[in-house]
Amino acid sequence: MCSLRLNAQSVNIFGGYKVQGREQENADRMVKDALALQEAGAQIILLECVPAGLAARITEVLDVPVIGIGAGNQTDGQILVMHDMFGISANYMPKFSKNFLAETGDMRKAVAKYIEDVESAAFPDDAHTIA
Repeated sequence: MCSLRLNAQSVNIFGGYKVQGREQENADRMVKDALALQEAGAQIILLECVPAGLAARITEVLDVPVIGIGAGNQTDGQILVMHDMFGISANYMPKFSKNFLAETGDMRKAVAKYIEDVESAAFPDDAHTIA
């Protein structure tokens, strides 16, 4: 599976979880890269730490599903790392993460609330989206 996302290697290269695609030139390159990945046979594209407008643009031009992590609610689907969803990440909570466990007090209810909020497009909201 091919994806446009920050992985462990790119975190090391970039020096942390940094937003990608804010500058027009980089955004245009990411759109071209996403199209190239689709043409090469990618069946899904994952966007993390990407501004919501760019994520919407990429979602619009691709035929394959686009999944977002902090990329707004205009993608075809959402992912939130379980440790972030439960607020048990070590030393760092990304801006786009939400602690559903703190809101519900129960892991099963936290997962159910996450699903409900994603399906209703209540999550990610502006507070949990890269602008």
